Amino acid sequence: MTDYLVFSDEQNDDTKHLSLHPWQVLVVDDEPAVHEVTELVMAGFEMDGRGLKFIHCYSAKEAHAVLLAPNDIALILLDVVMESEHAGLDLARQIREDIHNLNVRIVLRTGQPGQAPEEQVIKDYDINDYKEKTDLTRRKLITIFYAGLRAYRDLMRIEHARQGLRRSIEAISQVYDSQNLRSFASAVLEQVNFLLDLNAEGLCASRLSAYTANSANGHIKVLAATQAFSGLLVDEEVHNLPAQVQAVIRQALHDKISLHADSFYAGYFKTQAGSESIIYMAFPDPINQHARELLELFSRNVAITYDGLLLRDDLEQAQLETIAVLGGAIERRSVITFPHVHRIGKLAALLAHHAGCSERESELMRLAVFLHDVGKAAVPEHILTKPAPLSPEEWEIVNTHSRAGHAMLARSKSHVHEVAAIMALEHHERWDGTGHPMRLRADAISLAGRIAAIADVMDSLLNACSYRDAWPLEKACSYVAEHSGTQFDPALVATVMTHRAAVDAIYTP
Repeated sequence: MTDYLVFSDEQNDDTKHLSLHPWQVLVVDDEPAVHEVTELVMAGFEMDGRGLKFIHCYSAKEAHAVLLAPNDIALILLDVVMESEHAGLDLARQIREDIHNLNVRIVLRTGQPGQAPEEQVIKDYDINDYKEKTDLTRRKLITIFYAGLRAYRDLMRIEHARQGLRRSIEAISQVYDSQNLRSFASAVLEQVNFLLDLNAEGLCASRLSAYTANSANGHIKVLAATQAFSGLLVDEEVHNLPAQVQAVIRQALHDKISLHADSFYAGYFKTQAGSESIIYMAFPDPINQHARELLELFSRNVAITYDGLLLRDDLEQAQLETIAVLGGAIERRSVITFPHVHRIGKLAALLAHHAGCSERESELMRLAVFLHDVGKAAVPEHILTKPAPLSPEEWEIVNTHSRAGHAMLARSKSHVHEVAAIMALEHHERWDGTGHPMRLRADAISLAGRIAAIADVMDSLLNACSYRDAWPLEKACSYVAEHSGTQFDPALVATVMTHRAAVDAIYTP
């Protein structure tokens, strides 16, 4: 099997590029003329394709309230003397120490330099520049804006990179959980946007070609999507994408090369495991060579990780089927198909989930229950396959399988085997304390043991044996209900009854 991972970031044909948000500049001064002149002098200013948006405050108190609210203010032009001689200085300290805004650039402006000497102010306050109002010509003001806005832009890029790294670490910490593969793919794609300061939105898709390396016979489905593509559900067909995106993906796969254009980037590479991967991203503005190199590096590493996940999933699936088939074969001395035996695992997981277990714990229950009867390997075959009720002596031999199974499984330190060992030992214990081998009662029986007890009986009743035909599902559920509080945990029985539709779905072909 050849596996394809397609990471694609695009905008729909009818999506219009949003204009870039203007830089937000806060002017804090008690003289209205200062506000008017500043905005007049800076009219038409633009940096990185973004204009200016001025926010006006006429006191330090008013500005403090504005800065407490969520904002994207890049630059503050701050008067020193307003409602008090040091109002501006006090506000500068509050911005850094109380509001904890370390990114906004602060330029102090004063008409009375003698009251706050420049050298002392620069030393004692975390500001970025200090100017006398009389010294602020248009040329110098423009210089201040360029310097302040560039510094803010670079600080925010670093902050976005830091946040992206944190999200990367969080995503990678879960990458070995195959349930989180889609969320991982979307998260790392979003992080590239942050790191490159891009505004693209993304789509991740998985291309699986069964038993052939011919991409023409492959089948593409969506793996994950970032927020702008949330309407494109997981596993929706990729042929719903814009025609130009499909064409680029097919061309890159066919030619086995990366494709570059002003409006998109499609990076192609092939891993040692044979997976062919593409990252496709469309941008509102052309990206430079440095950005393309970063995207190449990103896509290569994500695809290698995906390769590892696919290999791990193949191994886990093989192990799971081996456990299931061997568990069924040992119990019944026959070859049982994986889908048939798998139902007992689904029931155990259902019970565990509604008993409050985590996803991980429920999965352990699902896998472990396959081995609850492994101790029957020590029971003679003529007893297990006897076409008639067993004698008391034969029952004594059969009942040894609980301890025998526990002894076999307890040797392993695998989490699955640890849970399976408990299930093997306790699945014949009864809620009323009359079970075996330890006559445990009620909550003294572990949750794993109580779950295995119901799953075991349901599985046994619904499958034919050497001396009995299989029961219908309704009859098996009635038996479980009748023995609530005696043989079975009443809470787990209530789960079976409350969620009959889910139980029926498990056992209905």
